[in-house]
Amino acid sequence: MIGYAVVEAPWGPIHLAADADGLIALEVLTTLDAFLGSVRRRLGETPRRTVPGVAARRLAAATTAVEAHLAGERDALGGVPFRLAGLSPWDRRVLDGVRRVGWGEVTSYGRLARAIGRPGAARAVGGAVSRNPIGLVIPCHRVIAGDGSLGWYGGSWPGDRDVLRVIKRRLLGLEGTDLTSGRVTWTTFAARPR
Repeated sequence: MIGYAVVEAPWGPIHLAADADGLIALEVLTTLDAFLGSVRRRLGETPRRTVPGVAARRLAAATTAVEAHLAGERDALGGVPFRLAGLSPWDRRVLDGVRRVGWGEVTSYGRLARAIGRPGAARAVGGAVSRNPIGLVIPCHRVIAGDGSLGWYGGSWPGDRDVLRVIKRRLLGLEGTDLTSGRVTWTTFAARPR
């Protein structure tokens, strides 16, 4: 059984869904109907507002962690259990690489491609990053363009891309990264996935 919750962020809602295994979906700035439809299409089940037992506890813990992250608590999301359901092996490989980008660090699509052993696959990496079903927990906002500019954010969200870039900039700012001032720490990919 899948449950959902909504966390209010400075820019609008963050929707979360979890089951007994952990967090399975997290989307920023979507409507509730769009979020529920997205989860239903990917997993074949519509999340419910209330769920019993372990799923409820997983959802509550994920909600608390997202709120702590938004308050600037370093690595608040690091202990959130999650399940990457409905993804291809390629997407999993890319997202495992994204998980290695630490708090306050960034990488580019090309660097990420090289780190996972697929140099030259920057565009394909970008596609996989855009399909991340649990953004923030797998920090796709830390993946930027190779020239050090912001790049894209928000996957297939049909809304205004500039609004999504503002959100990405704010998320990076929470971690002390300011691309306009040059305060950027590029990850070395020395760490293993958490």
